[in-house]
Amino acid sequence: MVDFVRPRFHLGQIVATPGALEVIAQSGHSPAEFLDRHVRGDWGSLSAEDRQLNDDALTDGSRILSAYRTRTGKKIWIITEAADDRGQRAATTILLPDEY
Repeated sequence: MVDFVRPRFHLGQIVATPGALEVIAQSGHSPAEFLDRHVRGDWGSLSAEDRQLNDDALTDGSRILSAYRTRTGKKIWIITEAADDRGQRAATTILLPDEY
C-alpha cells in the first residue's frame, strides 16, 4: 500500500540555484525528495519556534522555510514565497544557506 500524503500548500514555480543542485547531486539525492518533504510539512532541521512559524504560514500566507541535510552533511534550504493578495504562492526556491 502506498502512503499518500496530500500536499499542505502549493509550491508555485520551482527553481533552484546551481550550487544547491550540485550539492544535491553529489549526495545522491534528487531535488524531488526534499520538495516532497517540504510540501508535506516536514520542515527538517528547524527550531520549535521556526516550525511554529511555518505552521502559522499555512493559514496566514507568510513565507515557509525548510532546512535539510544531505547524506554528505551539506545544508540546503527550501523557501516558498509568501502568498499574494489572491492567496497564491509564486515560487519555491532550493538554495544553499550562504546563497540567501
